[in-house]
This record gives sequence, C-alpha cells and structure tokens, in this order.
Amino acid sequence: MKDYKRIVLWVDYFNSTYSRDQGRRIPLNKSVKDPSLEELNETARRLGYKSEPVVAKFPPRMMIPSGYISVDKKPGEKKSHVISEFSKVISGVRGEKTAAAAAKKR
Repeated sequence: MKDYKRIVLWVDYFNSTYSRDQGRRIPLNKSVKDPSLEELNETARRLGYKSEPVVAKFPPRMMIPSGYISVDKKPGEKKSHVISEFSKVISGVRGEKTAAAAAKKR
C-alpha cells in the first residue's frame, strides 16, 4: 500500500548513463555516472532526511540490480524539489568518496 507521507527516490533518477526515457529525472550536467545506493543514502543524511535504503529492481530494467531510498515528506514539499536538492549534493558526495579512496592509496 502506498505511503503518502514518504517520497521514493530511485538511484536511476540520478544516473547519467540513462536517458530520460530510461528513468533519469535530472539534467545530465547535474547527474553522476552509476550512483550507488550508499551515495544516495549519504546524500539524504547530509540533507537532513531520515532514509530507508532498499535494494530492488527498477521496473523498466528488471534484469539490472538497482535500489531506492524512502524519505519522509515535509509538509508542502514536492518530489521534484527533493530530486533537485539531491542532484545538487550527490556529486559532492561522489567527489569526497573519490578523494578519500585516492588518499587511501598513498
């Protein structure tokens, strides 16, 4: 049963390798290549959302594993606004993750 107090955000909404027809919801310049569920969950934490990550399959591509997070909906907030907020922060999360991995190699 649908929970109208939560917003579901699929990892595929932010994937730059997918077209809009394949499920991407944001412009290419704001998306990242192959985002992970952990990055999406970290983005939610930084934006102050309590999230519940779920490993699942995005309906148009049932053969490819994916996932989504479910976040609490704030009063008067639209899903498109939440997606836009996430798109601004997820690239920073990816950059910090890459920088930390590079520092670990040294």
